[in-house]
Amino acid sequence: MSQNVVVDRIETDAQILATSEVMRQLRPHIAVENYLPTVRRMMATDRFRLAAVREGGIVRAVAGYRVTEMLFCGRILYVDDLITDERTRSKGHGKRLLNWLQEEARAQNCAELHLDSGVHRAGAHRFYFREGLTISDFHFQQKL
Repeated sequence: MSQNVVVDRIETDAQILATSEVMRQLRPHIAVENYLPTVRRMMATDRFRLAAVREGGIVRAVAGYRVTEMLFCGRILYVDDLITDERTRSKGHGKRLLNWLQEEARAQNCAELHLDSGVHRAGAHRFYFREGLTISDFHFQQKL
């Protein structure tokens, strides 16, 4: 991996837009023109945050996350989205981003890091297991 790799919190409109192509590999249902307004609305109302791994200024991995508190587990960093660009997988970008998220959780006084992953994402699950995450719960949903 290049020495010119950084992980940053994403805050400006230009930075958010730069994450769109990679994030939309995971969330293709979000139209390009809706990405920035959706992220901005979530940041304003839901404490949503973005972080990205950039290599030479090019976004290689993106995470959407929030710090929240729940009765069953206390203060946590919850990862909504975690994606590495499909063209640069297995180059350490996902690991670098997950390590950054763990450090961010500690810095925010979180007791745990949580994430959900679709049952069809076997490759992601292998990565999470390799990085020490475990399955602790079932996640249920109902379309309304």
